Amino acid sequence: MKTDTIAAIATAMTSSGIGIIRISGGQAFEVIGKIFKKKNGGKIDLSRSHTVQYGYICDQDEVIDEVLVLIMKGPHSYTAEDTVEIDCHGGVLMMKKILETVIQYGARPAEPGEFTKRAFLNGRIDLSQAEAVIDVINAQNEYALKSSVSQLKGKMSEKVKALREKIIYEIAYIESALDDPEHISLDGYGEELAKKLEPMVKELERLIASADNGKVMSEGVKTVILGKPNAGKSSLMNVLVGEERAIVTDIAGTTRDTLEEHIRLRGISLNVVDTAGIRDTEDVVEKIGVDRAKEYADKADLILYVIDASRPLDENDAEILHLIKGKRAIILLNKSDLDMQVTKEQEELPEEFPVIEISAKNVQGIEELEDTLKEMFFQGELTFNDEIYITNVRQKTALQDAYAALERVNDSIAADMPEDFYSIDLMDAYEALGNITGETIGEDLVNEIFSKFCMGK
Repeated sequence: MKTDTIAAIATAMTSSGIGIIRISGGQAFEVIGKIFKKKNGGKIDLSRSHTVQYGYICDQDEVIDEVLVLIMKGPHSYTAEDTVEIDCHGGVLMMKKILETVIQYGARPAEPGEFTKRAFLNGRIDLSQAEAVIDVINAQNEYALKSSVSQLKGKMSEKVKALREKIIYEIAYIESALDDPEHISLDGYGEELAKKLEPMVKELERLIASADNGKVMSEGVKTVILGKPNAGKSSLMNVLVGEERAIVTDIAGTTRDTLEEHIRLRGISLNVVDTAGIRDTEDVVEKIGVDRAKEYADKADLILYVIDASRPLDENDAEILHLIKGKRAIILLNKSDLDMQVTKEQEELPEEFPVIEISAKNVQGIEELEDTLKEMFFQGELTFNDEIYITNVRQKTALQDAYAALERVNDSIAADMPEDFYSIDLMDAYEALGNITGETIGEDLVNEIFSKFCMGK
């Protein structure tokens, strides 16, 4: 497959020790041959693939930089095309200068994600693996990274391919039987097909259900800290962040607006919002903060309700308990180092929520909070040997479409419909799964997916 030659800076546009300029396409070797000179003055050696050569990038007689050049012949490269990588000094100006020289001698600037797009179009990876590339780059925690690497290795592709093979076999069998009823009988086929569909439907259900964990891994847990004024919310925020980001005083109502931070606990990403203390107040500014806190709580994935355990519960606590009813929350009895007026056995505290004694001041109980978070969102440890977690809305939608199509097949079997009805819905499921790997999607969607990639990848 001959294509034009593209080039881009593959490393971050910031000063660093090393910068990489990537070239790919039919004239990649021709371009590097025009601008590279070996240390001893010789030309680049293109006889062997996967070699590293030392020399200079030059524009005519002007030496631009001292570099290492990697030669990778297609199809054994990232794009499955002839590919060159130039390792240069990592100054922003230097990388731009070398890229300009590469373009001057025959390449064109790559579009965002175009290298990975070529890998997909050339059959080196499928679309689920291509999407895993950007997920690896954007991973915010170890769980998201492991999940993305699992997909990059083709775990998702293997599951989808196995399901599609089973579905297409049944479609072919039905079509063959309808074309040649004398030799292929469909008597009792509906019951037999229903048994075969059962494990497929369960597999799709499991994959769809994994999207909840996948969303948490990729986007983080939207977490809101609630409590009365001076309960220790800001102190807890500072402990979780690891530095004093929130103002902490003995004056109730110090926090009047929200403070947001992204933190990691035991590999879990939390997008934490510290809110104004919830209480009845005549202060106009504080009241706005209280209303905003309630709005954030309504949209949260998790609420950390901080109680000043050194004081009895009051009507403000009752309001907060009503606010978090039916939500995912953890109750934190703060100031446990003092004489506690509120305990885990307090009858006002709902049994549905975990209750943990902590001292934000003395950094006590935080480890138990971390363990509770992991158990709450990931049921303990996540495993990645054979597990797949859907972190992509497009993939989840395709799985839901496939699931709905197979359920329609089951409905047709139950209604004793003709076998060609089975075939229609089986084909819908087959094509929906093909959307995940990119076998049944249009060019516009492909372009949209790769437009979200960073430049040089």
